[in-house]
Formats: sequence, structure tokens, C-alpha cells
Amino acid sequence: MKGREKAPPRKPGPAPVDWHAIRRRMEKEGGAIGHAWTPSSAETRRVLMARAQALGGAPTAAETPGEYIDVVEFVLAHERYAIESRYIREVAPLENLTPLPCTPSFVLGIVNLRGEILSVIDIKKFFDLPEHGLTDLNKIIVLQSGDMLFGILADAIAGVRRIPLADIQPSLPTLTGIREEYLTGVTAGRLVILDAEKLLTDESIVVREQVAG
Repeated sequence: MKGREKAPPRKPGPAPVDWHAIRRRMEKEGGAIGHAWTPSSAETRRVLMARAQALGGAPTAAETPGEYIDVVEFVLAHERYAIESRYIREVAPLENLTPLPCTPSFVLGIVNLRGEILSVIDIKKFFDLPEHGLTDLNKIIVLQSGDMLFGILADAIAGVRRIPLADIQPSLPTLTGIREEYLTGVTAGRLVILDAEKLLTDESIVVREQVAG
């Protein structure tokens, strides 16, 4: 009897996949990657600060308080003047002006500003600047320091700006006489900055006449 042939040995098949082990490994490696890319709180603050500075949200060294002044710029007889904003209470249109008798020529008159009587100074006459007459563009810049309060006339308001103190020069050769006496300084762009404190305390400007109610 012929012997039965032996079947060739079977090759071992692939081992069963341990999906649980693979999932645990992936979760572990994924967690390590996530942790490696998570910034620390200090790094987060540094990045946010850098972004804020890039967007102009953080003050630079040039804007340190005490190294600049904020001013309101205005026009008088086609020249540019400015006064520190800390002396300016408000800007209002010139309306319902009432002349005052027996006052210097530079005292334009008085106005009733929301129930408050203010004297208005024509600073062009005070500084002996060319006259251009009143127009619809005339504005009153209300100056205040303590209890002292009055308005000065401006041909037009140019806006508000910030000026570094390093950009302010003592004076210009063309600024002589009375304008030089009330001068804080002049910028390289020929913006004349007036001394509001001196204007507000000058006895020759202050109108003390009471208006009968």
C-alpha cells in the first residue's frame, strides 16, 4: 500500500493586529506632539506683546509721558499756531457775539455759551497780525486754568496733534515783539506754540467787567 504523501508545511500567517496597542501608541505620540507645540504662558505673553507693538497698541519710548505735548492746532492770518490741549476746555463756533464798550480793541466782545458768559479775545489784534474779517469759519477756543476762563478767536481749527519736546525750538527770528513774549516755542515745520498759561494770567487781557443779568 502506497503511503499517503505528507502535505507541505504551512507558512506561519501574520500575527493578529493589536489595534488597542496601536491606538494607545498613537494617542501617546499625538499627545507628545501637541505638548511640544503648546507655548508656555510666558511665551504667549511675549508673542501677544510683540503683536501689540507691531499694531501700534503699545507706546514706544518716544511716547513716554513728559517727552511730548498734545496741542490743538489752529490758523490765524494764514499762520499756524497751537496751544496745549490741557489748557483748552472746548472749541465752539462764534455765535451771538455782543460787543463790549470801554474795552481794549482786541476784546471782541462776549458770548453766551450754554448759559455761561465768556469774553472773546481777537488774538490777531492782540498780536498785531493782518486782519481778514470774520467769516463762517471762525471758532472760539475756550481756554481755562483754575478759575480763569475766556475764549480766543481762531480763523479755523486744523486739528489735534502730538509734538515731541525735542522738536520744539525756542523761537524764530521772524517772531518778534509781543508774539515772542507769549511763545512756548516753534517746531521745525514753523508751528508756533503759544504759552496759554501766560495768556490766562495776563492782567492786560483779562476782562473783569460783569454783565448785568
